[in-house]
Parts: sequence; C-alpha cells; structure tokens
Amino acid sequence: MEQTQTPSLLDKARREIDGIDAEMAALFCRRMDAVRSVAAYKQANGLPVLDAAREEAVVQKNLARLPDAAYAAYYEDFIRHTMEVSKAFQRAALGQSAVAYQGVEGAFSHIALMRLFRHVRALSYPTWAEVFDAVEAGDAAYGVLPFENSHAGDVSEVLDLCYAHPQLVVCDVYDLPVTQNLLGVPGARLSDIKTVISHPQALQQSARFLKSLGLETQAAANTAAAAKAVAEAGDKTAASVASLETAALYGLAVLAENINTSETNTTRFIVIGKTLPTAGDRFSLLFTVDHRAGQLARVIQTAGAMGFNLECIKSRPMPYVRWEYYFYVEIVGDYSAERSQELLRALGDVCRTVRVLGVYEKKKECLE
Repeated sequence: MEQTQTPSLLDKARREIDGIDAEMAALFCRRMDAVRSVAAYKQANGLPVLDAAREEAVVQKNLARLPDAAYAAYYEDFIRHTMEVSKAFQRAALGQSAVAYQGVEGAFSHIALMRLFRHVRALSYPTWAEVFDAVEAGDAAYGVLPFENSHAGDVSEVLDLCYAHPQLVVCDVYDLPVTQNLLGVPGARLSDIKTVISHPQALQQSARFLKSLGLETQAAANTAAAAKAVAEAGDKTAASVASLETAALYGLAVLAENINTSETNTTRFIVIGKTLPTAGDRFSLLFTVDHRAGQLARVIQTAGAMGFNLECIKSRPMPYVRWEYYFYVEIVGDYSAERSQELLRALGDVCRTVRVLGVYEKKKECLE
C-alpha cells in the first residue's frame, strides 16, 4: 500500500516563501511603475534624484509599521536597499547613469563610486579637472572626487576646482576608511623592494613604514595606476601602495598589510552635480571678505551668534589675485530651515561674496 509522505515544516515554509515572493514580484513592478512617474516629475521640475530628507522619513515611517521590533534592523536594510534600486532606476530613466571619477579601476575614487552608486556606468578620466568638465558638459551626471584625508589633510586642487566651477555643487559626501598596503609582483619579497610608487597622499599616509625600510618613493597619478604599472613592469624591486581590492584586480602579491601611519585613516569623498539638494543636516559655503582687519571674525561671530556650529573652515589663495583668499566652511544645520536662510542673508551683509557649495547628509555608512 502506497504511503503518502506528510510535508515537513521546512517544505511548508518554503512553499509559503515562494508564494510571498510571487506577490512581492508583482508589488515590485507596481512600485517601479510609480518610481518611473516620480522620475518624470523630477525631470519636469528640475529636481535631484536624491532627496535625503524624504529618504529618512520613508525609512522611519516603514519601521513604525512593523509589529515585531525584532525585525527592525533587517527591515531597515531591506528598505534602504529598495530605495537604492529605485534611485538607480530613476537615474537610468533620466539619462543620469554615468558617473565620473579620476584614475583607473581599483583606485580609491572608483571604490568610493561603487559604494555610493549602483547600476551606473563608471567613467574614468585622467585628471580631477576632467571630472569637473565631464559633469559640467553633461557627459556624466555626477563626479566622485577625494576632498580630504584624516591624516594627510586637504586635497586642495579639488577645493580650488569647486571654486572655479560655480555652476557645480556638492550633492553628497562619503567617508571611506582607507587601508594602505604594500603590493609587489608575485614572487617578490619585502626585502627585494627598492622603490615604491603611488599617489603622493598614499605615500604620505604610509610614510613612517616606508621610511623605516629606507625605500625610495615615486609619485603616480593615483594608487591603482601605480599598481597597474608595477604589475605590467614585472620588476621585483618595485612595489606600489594601494588597496587590497587593487591587489586582486591586478594580480599583485600583498607584501605588507595596513601600513598606514594612522589607524583611523579615512578619506572624505564628495559627489559633484548640477542640482543642489533641497535638504540635509550639513551645508557648505564658499565666501570672500574684504581684506580688512576683523572681517573673517565677523563671519564666525555671526554664525555663532545665530547658534550655528562651524565644523570646518579652510582658506585658499584666490586664483589670479595676489594675497587675496577665499574661504570654505562646513556648517551643521538643516539647509531648508528658515534659520539657515536667515544666516545666509546675514552673511550676505558681512561677506563680499557668498555661495552655497553643497547640501548633504552626514551618514555613518554608504550615502546611498
């Protein structure tokens, strides 16, 4: 007599998941149809794809719907990933799927780009200036560039390019923890190395380790380009300083890991574009003041009196004007709030020129 096998609890659970997945596929298509309509509205009204304030509101609203708090952290990941997919689809629908960076595949700028954006076409350019030009010309919707390193300091050329391109703005920032490593050709040993090639900032970030071995250094356009050159040369006496991802990409051996002088080595990247976000918890300004005693102090006092914290302030020589400077400042505050607009009006009375460079959210993890 043939026996009928009773379905196990696992089988039942899997069938239930299959049914739910079928429903979710239909709901996904409905959601993406709505996203397409959102993209069309943003295109018609000149709005950016990223709306950080709206994104956070959506996350919190959805978390509040959960009946079981044990699922909260997992559901937040699910919602954030869903919104990443939605933004990628919007960019594709708006013809904004190209993002520019300086260097070659495997460079830290490329790594930051891939963590910031999904489903995009990464465009490589030899110089930072060409990244700005590509975004300005519309060849790329965004550009990803290094702005500051926690150990080596400012990337001054990028700040100067921001000043020189008033039609471009900073749409986002991303802090990328940077671990530098000494890479050589397969079969090379640490004792074989005589010369190390990398970007000047990477060499500076690893200076203590390199000096301890008495190694000569040579500057390269970026870390990945240096690694590629070492791989192609096949010279056991040459090495590069770059990431582990770059080592895997170009088939190099890791001769020494984590050679940073600073254990908290982090590079801040900026995302440049043409449309200023409408909201964020930080905004940055570029301004100039009359060359008179106390003018810069008035700017700082004005912001302080209105309750704003200036997290960062830098000065740079103005191009083609001797002994004159422009200033960069990052301010903590909601750019969309009336109080922030009052600050801008007040600074307009103190400064010779004031320009809003960027509006963004400062997040712990990947920005998108």
